[in-house]
Amino acid sequence: MNIRKMRLPSGWYPHNAEDVKTFLKDYSLKAESTTQAVVSPHAGWFFSGRLAALAISSLRTDVDTVVVAGGHLPPNADILFAQEDGVETPLGIMNIDSALRTLLQQELGAHEDTEPDNTVEVLLPAVHYFFPNAKLLCLRLPPNMSSCEAGKIISRKAAQAGRTLAVIASTDLTHYGKSYGFSPQGEGEAALRWVKEVNDRRFLHALETGNPDEILKSAEQEHSACSAGAVLCALGFSEYETQKHAAFEQKEDKTDSGAAKLLGYTTSYDVLLEAGERDFPREFVSYAALEFCSASNEARP
Repeated sequence: MNIRKMRLPSGWYPHNAEDVKTFLKDYSLKAESTTQAVVSPHAGWFFSGRLAALAISSLRTDVDTVVVAGGHLPPNADILFAQEDGVETPLGIMNIDSALRTLLQQELGAHEDTEPDNTVEVLLPAVHYFFPNAKLLCLRLPPNMSSCEAGKIISRKAAQAGRTLAVIASTDLTHYGKSYGFSPQGEGEAALRWVKEVNDRRFLHALETGNPDEILKSAEQEHSACSAGAVLCALGFSEYETQKHAAFEQKEDKTDSGAAKLLGYTTSYDVLLEAGERDFPREFVSYAALEFCSASNEARP
């Protein structure tokens, strides 16, 4: 069996099973949830682990496969799939849904992801904890509109394969500071306030209204998301699922197709401040957890 090994050092997430369980024990999957897609941050667990757990634990429980969609790719990149049979996490081995992967690669392209990347790996221990019996599909998508279409294809191919899915879109928000090449408001509290109230707010509003063009524009022009392709994938998936279930019920779709709800938001500075740090940082990153509006469980075929 070909296994994708853990590649990130333990500072990103605990490498001990008991430490993973201790971190996540206060979160539990909501049995009544119908949420099938969420947005999760992907920094080290010290900074964004709580928001990641909040997002992942908001998903519906009864799924066959969890799709973790990452990014960190240029706009002209191919969609990349983890090609192994399983992935290693501190909780053991989580099997890849190779049959669904094959169906998707026939339409999206069979490009292998060989690089270590935190956008997917840092979330896998939490996915394994909350979904111990599910299979996994790991891919990374570029920040262009084809990633939204890829989300719709994932929904369609999953239905053909008889799979129920949960989709996790992995992205952090604004990376602010000179080393990130983005500091239009200088330094200090005014810069932090601008990131929270203006730059991130525009990206989050695009997600809350389900506007793929604005999501991509905000991420590209305003540097407000590092993995917009993953977000567009989850948006496309959510839209297709909503339309599919509306068609099954044979009635007009009255939900906010593709719209997302903010579950939580913070910045690396806020986390450090809570931990006792008093010096204002020159650089910081922001994070959010969101869930996409869902069709009713009663409508599921």
